[in-house]
Amino acid sequence: MIKSTLIQKVVELDGETLNRRQIERIAYEGVEVKISNHAMERVRASRKRIEKQLKDGRVIYGVNTGFGKLSDVEIPEDDIAQLQLNLIRADVVGVGEPFSKQIVRAMMVLRANALAKGFSGIKEDTLQLLVDMINREVHPVVPCKGSVGASGDLAPLAHIAIVLLGEGRAEYNGEVLPGGEALKRAGLEPVTLQAKEGLALINGTQAMTANGVIGLNEAERLGLAADMAASLTMEALQGIITAFDNELLAVRPHKELEFVASRIRGWLDGSKRITSQGQIRMQDAYSIRCIPQVHGASWQSLQYVEDRLNVEMNSATDNPIILENGEVISGGHFHGQPIALAMDFMKVGAAEWANISERRIERLINPQLSGLSPFLAKDPGLETGLMVAQYAAAALVSENKVLAHPASVDSIPTSANQEDHVSMGTIGSRQVREIIHNSARVIAIEMICASQAIYLEQVENQLAPATRTYLKKIREICPPLDGDRDISVEMEALAQYLLRDDTLVEELV
Repeated sequence: MIKSTLIQKVVELDGETLNRRQIERIAYEGVEVKISNHAMERVRASRKRIEKQLKDGRVIYGVNTGFGKLSDVEIPEDDIAQLQLNLIRADVVGVGEPFSKQIVRAMMVLRANALAKGFSGIKEDTLQLLVDMINREVHPVVPCKGSVGASGDLAPLAHIAIVLLGEGRAEYNGEVLPGGEALKRAGLEPVTLQAKEGLALINGTQAMTANGVIGLNEAERLGLAADMAASLTMEALQGIITAFDNELLAVRPHKELEFVASRIRGWLDGSKRITSQGQIRMQDAYSIRCIPQVHGASWQSLQYVEDRLNVEMNSATDNPIILENGEVISGGHFHGQPIALAMDFMKVGAAEWANISERRIERLINPQLSGLSPFLAKDPGLETGLMVAQYAAAALVSENKVLAHPASVDSIPTSANQEDHVSMGTIGSRQVREIIHNSARVIAIEMICASQAIYLEQVENQLAPATRTYLKKIREICPPLDGDRDISVEMEALAQYLLRDDTLVEELV
């Protein structure tokens, strides 16, 4: 996992070194970007290659031919620029609610970085306009639905590309405007596309990758929050720490299992609420005893996803590719399958944190399992306590199970069967963020229940220093209950805090 990088005022895009922390800062904090000098030299060289190919009379897919099933239709030289304009206009077919401006910014920087590799034939001024739009916060309105994940994220990227032409819609200074007006207010001018440029702007996996990158950052925080919630629950229920023993974990040496156990042991160091095997009972239930195994496996899924995204965010995902030797080759780098499978894996990993958390919630509120006041109410019967908070957790976990079905196992042929296998990776990338946000709500409910149990038992002074410090943060958002009250807003606020707070990220092993 990537730890927080030094604060940068400007992120330099070279097509090779972009990381997910930088993308998040560009997306959420408005950090500016620029193309490195070396990368811009590659961009110019790539443009010269495509122009030479045209001058030599070569027939090149998407440059002087139609697209998809129409690839055998040759386009006259006088119509080449119109072909690129037509392509963008024809692909602006997205539907549904728009992506957040943070996701759109992530898409834009990812596409700029891919173009900076110098294999796409984009003109320098076209790429610079894309960068300027990021820096001046001109955010195209991009509907979230309509991509099958091959040939790339055509519709979402077309909604970005059309704003470069002075068309479409974009948000600027909080106002949604016609694309040309948004550019004008930002002091920018639209470009006129030339050969290959339309295809270069939209043939890529940047919508699914943007969701994946932002989702992975959120999932990392979610995993740490799950580990902290589990630690607090163990203190509330006097959990057995013996199952987290380092020598025990070493006989099944999955490093992520050991990391979870080590992290929780560290957070619980100094606690007077934690017990040893046989001290009160011989074993805890699986939802507590198997925290390293279950949480650790979810962390393993994130490592796989990170490996895939690190490659993808610094890849050329265009078609055709213009090689350095001047050869132009049609391939399949636009196909989203590597990211689609990773998104489906992350969906399962994130959902499992909520699955096991909901079972710990049950152990906290069920008096037959906890020995505590029923549903953690101060006056059970007159008060319902946190009974129905568990209902909410159960509903969220059940919804996650539906969303966790792999999107990548489906494929519907497109373009008259020319594009006869697609990834559906963008669907999976949207679903994974839904699951992450649902799971954060479940983890928040567990934290609230653990906080309430500790409050009712009046054992705050017996907690470990680390968990006692974190408990204060929880209670700043959701104070303990002295009677039934509406906690819906507090639950949601805590969930969103968990997905944006980097306090625990700095402690990653």
